[in-house]
Amino acid sequence: MLLHIVARGRIGRSAEADLVDRYLVRVAWPTKVTELPDRGGKMPPLPTGAKTVLLDEKGKSLNSIAFADQLGRWRDDGVRETRFLIGAADGFDDDARAQADLLISFGAMTWPHMMARAMLAEQLWRASSILAGHPYHREG
Repeated sequence: MLLHIVARGRIGRSAEADLVDRYLVRVAWPTKVTELPDRGGKMPPLPTGAKTVLLDEKGKSLNSIAFADQLGRWRDDGVRETRFLIGAADGFDDDARAQADLLISFGAMTWPHMMARAMLAEQLWRASSILAGHPYHREG
């Protein structure tokens, strides 16, 4: 299953970009990052049967095991791509939220978009390691 991050804004050369790269290179599944301008730009076509996850302040706050379990269920169901959307400064509108398969939040605090991208990359690595039985994740 392809894990595809579609993010508004350019990360450029930065500490956050280094973190994203550091974690995504460890994920055993194929990964892709698409950057769009803050406004406009063309969203890549969504393959049939793909799942869409919005990082959104109104989303569920999942623990790492629940997140891994969800990705594992989609993988086992034959989902070919899970797309993670990170919006611009104003986030997503109600229509975008309604179309998503899952809304997730990294807590009640507001995070910079570049940091959210790095945090997502780490959670994708963590989820894939949980599903593979790797000892990286330690619960409790």
